[in-house]
Amino acid sequence: MSKAERTRQLIIERSAPLFNQMGYAGTSMQDIMTATGLTKGGIYGHFESKEEIALAAFEHAAGIITRMIGERIAAKESASDKLKAILQFYKTYLFSPPVQGGCPVLNTAVEADDTSPLLRASVVKVLNRLHKAVANIVIQGIERGEFRPETDAQKFSILFVSMVEGGIMLSKAYGDNKYLNTVISQLEHMLASELQT
Repeated sequence: MSKAERTRQLIIERSAPLFNQMGYAGTSMQDIMTATGLTKGGIYGHFESKEEIALAAFEHAAGIITRMIGERIAAKESASDKLKAILQFYKTYLFSPPVQGGCPVLNTAVEADDTSPLLRASVVKVLNRLHKAVANIVIQGIERGEFRPETDAQKFSILFVSMVEGGIMLSKAYGDNKYLNTVISQLEHMLASELQT
């Protein structure tokens, strides 16, 4: 990495928790300057705007989550165990989030839906990857005879991702993990009773 690349990466890594905790509107250039130790000119030498920093910071934060989920999926053989591995990842998510401030997908989706088309598009890309990953695991399970052949992989992936993200939101709002745990228990029940042969 060149010095310029290292500086750009520093800006992204230090600003990711700021945007994730305070949002795009709540994070100022002064906050980024304080977190990085750089001047405004030093930051703008690597990024054209605050929105460009926010996009890179979101992609960095979301990338941490998707890599961690990917590692857990890759470590399992059966489709059922792969889905359970995703749920296990989320079980500890609220109280030891990989990115300070909680789920970057949820946080950014809520803030950017009406305010930043570019951030919203970036969130949609990540959600599409999550949906596709879950659907592909279900399809793999059907092909291997683990899951019932009539299972609708797309529908299940929508339920899976929506329920987990909703559980995270409620647990964060109430400061109580029981909402996410209830969702995870229900998804585990669906996996055992509705998908498995």
